[in-house]
Amino acid sequence: MDLGLKGKVALVLGGSQGIGRAAALGFAREGVAVAICGRDAERLDAARATLDATGVAVMAVRADVGVPADVERLVDTVAAAFGGVDILVNNAAGPRPGLSDSLSGDDWEAAFRLTLMSAVNATRAVLPHMRRRGWGRIVNISSYSVKQPIGELMLSNSLRLGALGWAKTMATQLAPEGILVNTVCPGWTATDRMTQVVGARAAGQGRTVEETAAGIAAGIPLGRFGTPEEIADLIVFLGSERASYITGTAIPVDGGIVQSAL
Repeated sequence: MDLGLKGKVALVLGGSQGIGRAAALGFAREGVAVAICGRDAERLDAARATLDATGVAVMAVRADVGVPADVERLVDTVAAAFGGVDILVNNAAGPRPGLSDSLSGDDWEAAFRLTLMSAVNATRAVLPHMRRRGWGRIVNISSYSVKQPIGELMLSNSLRLGALGWAKTMATQLAPEGILVNTVCPGWTATDRMTQVVGARAAGQGRTVEETAAGIAAGIPLGRFGTPEEIADLIVFLGSERASYITGTAIPVDGGIVQSAL
């Protein structure tokens, strides 16, 4: 299937590792010029080397998406180099695990900036470029916790729902301008974030990480964790011309763990 992506420009936040990196590589393989950002210079360099091997134009910018000035600088840098941004993937590290008694006010403020405001600020910055083209795709990476809360993830359960409400409102606002907004909701996926959450759950339950991971996998109908590439396939599709009648959705990619019919 031709996704109609050749010649487009994608900006993938958090593109130096995990799902973001897999999404950036997926876009690059479709002939998209790709810009990625991240906080760790070594991981950024490694991701850029992988993307360079595809032969497309690539840019890697060190930036913290939780800092508004970094986001503004990032978008300005990418737009100056590539002439604009057609596709934005809003992706940030998940807030730290914990229940209410273990979370401080600073934890809530940091999670708010990272989980909600990073997407708001990046979207605000790229919209003028998409509006000039009369075309755009905004794909937000969330979690299946927006459909079915996850026990020890108080911050994620709370703030990702706020981000989803924002995304739904933006989808309605931007649809007449040819700009589509969708949310991808990964389940348990083999990333550093999953390792962090499994470790926190194991510590809370007094079990080994291996026992905890096996218990989680047993509760997934497909019986295993997903891979970043499996999540990235949907991200790339939603960023493409082929997804031209899909907007305002929140789509789980979770091996069947969400039991809700909707």
